[in-house]
Amino acid sequence: MKKLLFLLMALGSPWARPAVQAQAPTARNPIVHADVPDLAMIRVGKTYYMSSTTMHMSPGVPIMKSTDLVNWKLVSYAYDTLTNVDAMTLANGKSTYGRGSWASSLRYHQGTYYVSTFAQTSGRTHVYATKNIEKGPWKAVSFRPSLHDHSLFFDDDGRVYMLYGAGKIQMAELTADVSGLKPGTSPQTIIENASAPAGPPSAINLQAEGSQLFKVNGKYYLFNITWPKDGMRTVVVHRADKITGPYEGRVALQDLGVAQGGLIDTPDGKWYSYLFRDYGAVGRIPYLVPVQWESGWPVLGSPSGKVPETLPLPANKSLIPGIVASDEFTRRKGEPALPLVWQWNHNPDNKLWAVSQRPGYLRLTTGRVDTSFVLARNTLTQRTIGPVCAGTTALDVAHLKAGDFAGLGVLQRRYGLVGVQASQGAKAIVMVSAESEKPVELQRIPLTQDKVYFKIECDFQDRKDVATFFYSLDGKSWQPIGGPLKMAYTLPHFMGYRFSLFNYATQATGGYADFDYFRITDKLTK
Repeated sequence: MKKLLFLLMALGSPWARPAVQAQAPTARNPIVHADVPDLAMIRVGKTYYMSSTTMHMSPGVPIMKSTDLVNWKLVSYAYDTLTNVDAMTLANGKSTYGRGSWASSLRYHQGTYYVSTFAQTSGRTHVYATKNIEKGPWKAVSFRPSLHDHSLFFDDDGRVYMLYGAGKIQMAELTADVSGLKPGTSPQTIIENASAPAGPPSAINLQAEGSQLFKVNGKYYLFNITWPKDGMRTVVVHRADKITGPYEGRVALQDLGVAQGGLIDTPDGKWYSYLFRDYGAVGRIPYLVPVQWESGWPVLGSPSGKVPETLPLPANKSLIPGIVASDEFTRRKGEPALPLVWQWNHNPDNKLWAVSQRPGYLRLTTGRVDTSFVLARNTLTQRTIGPVCAGTTALDVAHLKAGDFAGLGVLQRRYGLVGVQASQGAKAIVMVSAESEKPVELQRIPLTQDKVYFKIECDFQDRKDVATFFYSLDGKSWQPIGGPLKMAYTLPHFMGYRFSLFNYATQATGGYADFDYFRITDKLTK
């Protein structure tokens, strides 16, 4: 029999081949290779929702949806406008890069979804509530002070709290409607030094923060991120039998710098921790790690305490079109003017942009004179994605005025631009690099036609972090221009690079650029 089996196998008989079991789909870390930092997550039934930080962008506090913990789609924002102070409207030379709204807390309580955040820009704590997290409307309230990196928490006895702070973790009780601090109460310190389990922090502003509180089987678990001296970003967990403490803490994960987040369970009883990792110019990217419970403690990562490369979850699909997407700027009746993938750099002036004035085009009209790309209003952005991506646009520049500059950019402090600059009676294709943190014109080419095409390719593989710029006169034949931009994640902007459509005036207002489309791909030119 063995000889017959061997002969059949040698001859390639399909009847002799051992049965091959189908491989289950496997998810890979990072689950989202794009800037989705400070994530907070909940599960309602079989559906997961996640909020994140986009700081100075408008609209803000994006809400994403998933049915498998791996593949996410933008479905909403908590607000259109955080505040209208000069820094948010880029007025009088002011900006709020790296500030705006920071780490949010996401909760579901008695049929209502709550998203809370805080902002140095407004000096307030902001709470947004809705019955329908995907369609709204959202009710907004805010109060002072601005509670840093807080965790909103509804306890089983009906009381509502926020835990917040850096190093010293404090707790404040809120009113039942979450509209402010409860009168007659004072914040109390519940953990004097939350960094202690990981050792002394590397700097005063890197003490334990990013609080997220959970209650599992009657115990309270507080997650924080810290950065111990001579170490890496670390997850610390404290637990207590009462919300007021006493709390005991331990290091829960210290690998690859993956940290800051919390707990989520699946409908079938499995547990994960959602966290993020600083990953260079693309930004801070989400990871999932498995969680096992041992002696009442959540144990994060593999048995050896590592962040796994793969997870027993459905395979990752493309981030296009759920997180980023192409846009032909063609709108049918009833469709939103802009898909959710778009956010404005700071608050826009809604009188100066439109997708209706010329159907099939986004029109950006100048309404004031600006001195630089980063202070210009009405720059429309969406995320870059890793490991590689390319953004392409086509625009009609027939109606630029002298001094106008319109085109495609990648936005961060060290930005790069390729576009058309108009002067009196002439136009030119120009590539500008701010790699030195000051804009430098690297190349200028005369332009004698009204329609022109631009492309920027971003390579984030192994933190290469290089952007390359191209132009085309026919949309088919592409020519490099200027030079490569070495991208860098800088703290003044505190955000991964973003593709940007821009038009700003340096001499006179009223000129406009018509963008035919924006197309994004997760591949580079071969």
